[in-house]
Amino acid sequence: MLSVRLPQLFDIHQVPKVFREDGIMSGYRHPKSSALDCILSSFQMTNETVNIWTHFLPTWYFLWRFSMLCSTLDFLTESYSWPLLVYMLLICLYPFTSSCAHTFSTMSAEARHICYFFDYGALSLYSLGCGITYGSYVMPDCWVNSWLHQHFVTIAIGNSLFCTSMSCYSRFVELQFPHKSKILRTAAFVVPFLFDSVPLFYRLLSCCWGSCSPSEALASHSYHLFFAFLTCFLFASHLPERLAPGRFDYIGHSHQLFHICAVVGTHFQLEAVLTDMTSRKEWLMSHSALPSFLGTVGALTMGVLLNLGIIGIFSAGLPQTPRQSTSASSGAHPHQE
Repeated sequence: MLSVRLPQLFDIHQVPKVFREDGIMSGYRHPKSSALDCILSSFQMTNETVNIWTHFLPTWYFLWRFSMLCSTLDFLTESYSWPLLVYMLLICLYPFTSSCAHTFSTMSAEARHICYFFDYGALSLYSLGCGITYGSYVMPDCWVNSWLHQHFVTIAIGNSLFCTSMSCYSRFVELQFPHKSKILRTAAFVVPFLFDSVPLFYRLLSCCWGSCSPSEALASHSYHLFFAFLTCFLFASHLPERLAPGRFDYIGHSHQLFHICAVVGTHFQLEAVLTDMTSRKEWLMSHSALPSFLGTVGALTMGVLLNLGIIGIFSAGLPQTPRQSTSASSGAHPHQE
């Protein structure tokens, strides 16, 4: 019988600093893994295995939901559904990109940075997709046709570029100033989220003040917000592994929980968007202009091209900073300190 030899794993002191994670003491892959080794490692228990699968499997769930919608909606000719089309493409893209980033991030120090540049870019495009969708289906009645409504997608594009730029830059200062890097990266994702959620916050507060009646959509939006805030807390806090280093190396560390909360939150967000899209369709179509190709698919195309440009710029700058800090990884064996 043919046998496959799984890649060797290492402890934290055996790998260069750029590959280390706070509170994770073991289960590291070789910092010069081949592409095949990276793929094989997804079938053995490493400190990245659960990260890989908690976003790879949900990708197929969202693709299945997308295929179901394609059988009931006319995405080609019905312009009212175009914001949903953009959103569905991006909620399939961001978990898949994340899964790939975690899979291939140990091929080299440079590859690690580039993998996560694309991961950040996919997340920032997801924020753009949320902006397009929220601007079309979630906007409060009294804000429809307002200045904010008319410029919502434009600002969302700017937020997407800010998110990619700031998160990519944070990797250049990560080794020298880890706390500053964490603050920059957290802010990069929080700012687009808060902006996209402004219409939703207003609707929820209005209901709390008694000026609207509770709805199924707002219930799903509330669940989404809960998991979004939990996701942010886990990302920023590094709990529980920070309290017990080495105990959650393989199962239960914050990044795994962060992945799960993000996916569950996206599920509730999808349900809320679909409910708003359906229940508010008649009112929105009679009180505002239909979504345009330029404001939906065109905005996505522009966002993709600009974000790819930003990723290219930061990737070209990698030899000046990250490689100098990780030159110890160039040998055949993991770095010993």
